[in-house]
Amino acid sequence: MTDTSDVPENFDLECRNLVRSYGQFLAVDDVSFGVPEGDFFSILGPSGCGKTTILRMMAGFDRPTSGDILIKGASVVEMPPNKRPVNMVFQHLALFPMMTVAENIAYGLVRKGLGKSDIANKVKSALDRIDLPTSGDKSIKQLSGGQQQRVAIARCLVLEPTALLLDEPLGALDLKLREHMKVELKKMQDKFGTTFVYITHDQSEALVMSDHVAVMNKGKFEQIGTPQDLYYQPDTAFVAGFVGDTNRWHGRVEDIDKTGIKVTSNDGVSLLATAAGSTPLTKGAEVNIFVRPESVVIATDGERIAGMDNSITGDLVSVLFNGANSRALIRDRQTGGELDVALPQTGEFSHLAQGQEVHLGWGIAQAKAFVAMADDDVEIAP
Repeated sequence: MTDTSDVPENFDLECRNLVRSYGQFLAVDDVSFGVPEGDFFSILGPSGCGKTTILRMMAGFDRPTSGDILIKGASVVEMPPNKRPVNMVFQHLALFPMMTVAENIAYGLVRKGLGKSDIANKVKSALDRIDLPTSGDKSIKQLSGGQQQRVAIARCLVLEPTALLLDEPLGALDLKLREHMKVELKKMQDKFGTTFVYITHDQSEALVMSDHVAVMNKGKFEQIGTPQDLYYQPDTAFVAGFVGDTNRWHGRVEDIDKTGIKVTSNDGVSLLATAAGSTPLTKGAEVNIFVRPESVVIATDGERIAGMDNSITGDLVSVLFNGANSRALIRDRQTGGELDVALPQTGEFSHLAQGQEVHLGWGIAQAKAFVAMADDDVEIAP
């Protein structure tokens, strides 16, 4: 999706060779991508990577230094924000507290001069689609945070924009409500059928809601793909480290054959891994290896992992109980390093004791090795 030379005609939004600089600082560095019609497209990256700058340029609040932005195939770089067929939802919702829910949703329609009957029908339809059919006469203050979020989005979607731009809209919500709203947002997008472009630093939000995700770092896109692509087939060490939880080693390639590569880590661990990324691996190359916590088999009996490509004996440091996402921290006896291991939800390991000996193993296919670059900046996402 990064190459727009063969972009199909049904792409709602395109950015072509987009650049935005502020003096010597390059916030967005030659970014090109397209967003399919009806897609939930997220731009995921750490603070300061340039993702909000892209959104502001799409909305018309910021002007590109160079490059082009197209909506439905037509350039909008010279078009003012109020003329562009997009709407934007900010983290701070800016709902009108003196208006009812229905009046908030109708605000843009009134400004456009629609008739009362058309406005009433559109507001009723919007209330139905955000699951608030009887709340039109309520004050905004009577709604929960999640309900207010839905009203703010409906106020934009009722105008039938080509795309809705969302700048970290869940950031101000508490954790439980944020988890609930991830599902609600995706349901709303499905009901309205509008293209969403969503900005976030939260990998969980991007993975749960999106059809496609662009991972951004230092003004550039590292990879664009489905959530599954990014999680299971990362193109770069940054993506492997930023998307999802992971264990990481740095080492040097000792040997390469048709089954994979043999690596000795800096702390002396021998590992078997699969080459990943676009840069070919060579003997003697420095590499970063990533293994997901759920890819690691944990056992109290060493025979259970006998024959696995990689194995480590360690001691339990602690169990991090989080229901279905419970994990264990294991200290490698050889190196003293700690590994993050997902615990199976069978109850088998519910009585592990601190300091208890455990055995870990994983396959060669689950260990992804990337050539270590001089400017590697692998960030582990929150």
